[in-house]
Amino acid sequence: MPLVRIDIKKHQDPTFAKRVGQLIYAAMHSTINVPENDNFQILAEHDENHFIYDPTFMGINRTDGLVIIQITLMEGRTTELKKLLYKTIAESLNTELGVRLEDVFINLVEVKRENWSFGNGIGQFAG
Repeated sequence: MPLVRIDIKKHQDPTFAKRVGQLIYAAMHSTINVPENDNFQILAEHDENHFIYDPTFMGINRTDGLVIIQITLMEGRTTELKKLLYKTIAESLNTELGVRLEDVFINLVEVKRENWSFGNGIGQFAG
């Protein structure tokens, strides 16, 4: 069960963030086997005072079109699958929404299975 946080600078198209989320979910479903309907996302748009980034960190030229994606998920996927996920997300955002590859910033946060409660005040995977 991934929890996806997507942060962007305020966009002129009010559907843009939601469309980004749809593409990210599709990429997770196809590359790291996220189950159907396992889609939980927090979409946030920020003004220029609340969206700070370095435009050249690590030699990558970023613009205000930056999309910051943080995915919290259960641990255990291989490095190869993670790399495929990064590539699939970046390429789909580029192809479908015109987001520059340089403007796709992804952070995975892996947690143990027992660190989730999906509702009802219980840890469904806690032993």
